[in-house]
Amino acid sequence: MLNFCSVRTCTAILVLIAGSVPAAGQAGRPSSTTRTPATSTTTAAVAAVPADYVIGAEDVLGVLFWREQEMSGDVSVRPDGMITLPLIGDIKAAGLRPDALREVVQTAAGKYLTEPNVTVVVRQLNSQKVFITGQVATPGAHPLTGPRTVMQLIALAGGLTEYADSEHITIMRLEAGKTRSFKFNYKDVSKGKKLEQNIALRPGDTVVIP
Repeated sequence: MLNFCSVRTCTAILVLIAGSVPAAGQAGRPSSTTRTPATSTTTAAVAAVPADYVIGAEDVLGVLFWREQEMSGDVSVRPDGMITLPLIGDIKAAGLRPDALREVVQTAAGKYLTEPNVTVVVRQLNSQKVFITGQVATPGAHPLTGPRTVMQLIALAGGLTEYADSEHITIMRLEAGKTRSFKFNYKDVSKGKKLEQNIALRPGDTVVIP
């Protein structure tokens, strides 16, 4: 005599069998939870640069070759203004805009690669600096990565010390081989007076706090 399973038991067995058999066309495919290695690389940071920016010593540049990863990478501009690239060698970078350097690199790479495609980006803007000296908490050099006023630079330097002469601050600027000076009265500006003294700083400016 044959034993017949109950409807509930047979249904459960069929569900188990169906779940163990791959659907048509899916045999050999990884499950939806299988992770494949990432093929993209993390994009490195790109510095914001002013519209009139030219490359200078100590700047860090990303020189990227399309489909030539072994030639791509970040390089620092040496004190002599040069950078060194794989295969190409030394190239003068200081004094050029990034687009102009891209053209130079692309032309040089054309001797070794077929139709090279090059991109130049600025990773770190270290060449454009302003300086503050005298009676502030932390005198020294600060990168000029964007618009910055005298008051902002003083704040970055930790503020004036107790003995600072806040009414006779001087900004020194070199223009066309000559040094110009601008006066800055911290007390006035901090009270909202004579705000025209709070000038925008330029690369190479030095703020002197007596």
